[in-house]
Amino acid sequence: MIIKHQLYSFLIIVLLGFNSPLLADKILVIVAKNSPVTRLTLQQLENIYRKKTQININNERWVPINLIIEDPLRQAFSKKIFKQHPEEMEAFWNIQYFNGITPPYVVSSNEAVLRFVNSTPNAIGYIHHCYLDQRVQVLMKLDFNSSLTYSCP
Repeated sequence: MIIKHQLYSFLIIVLLGFNSPLLADKILVIVAKNSPVTRLTLQQLENIYRKKTQININNERWVPINLIIEDPLRQAFSKKIFKQHPEEMEAFWNIQYFNGITPPYVVSSNEAVLRFVNSTPNAIGYIHHCYLDQRVQVLMKLDFNSSLTYSCP
């Protein structure tokens, strides 16, 4: 009886799919399809988003892009990469601003990230895994546990 109950539980989880809040979600770090960059380490990604590393392997300037600060995916990305909430990064960016370094551009949706990365040379961004399409390539997959519920396109 216990095995039968476990089997039913497993089937329910499988049938619910990967959008279930009980399963790990993925943040995909993306660049344009034709980008020469094919992978990064977490440290390199953090340095790009803190603008400590501003030049890529082709000696061109990185253009990092963020989702709006209220977006749960931005919150998860920030916690994963910086070990801080985006709001906690405000002091860092105030200091950087006075040194002539501006924070990454901000857009309002996963679709906006896809469009920006696809149309802007050297752009790098992140999206929820269910938004991935042929316009971009994935550099990195970041797992995180979440109760995010994204309605996938």
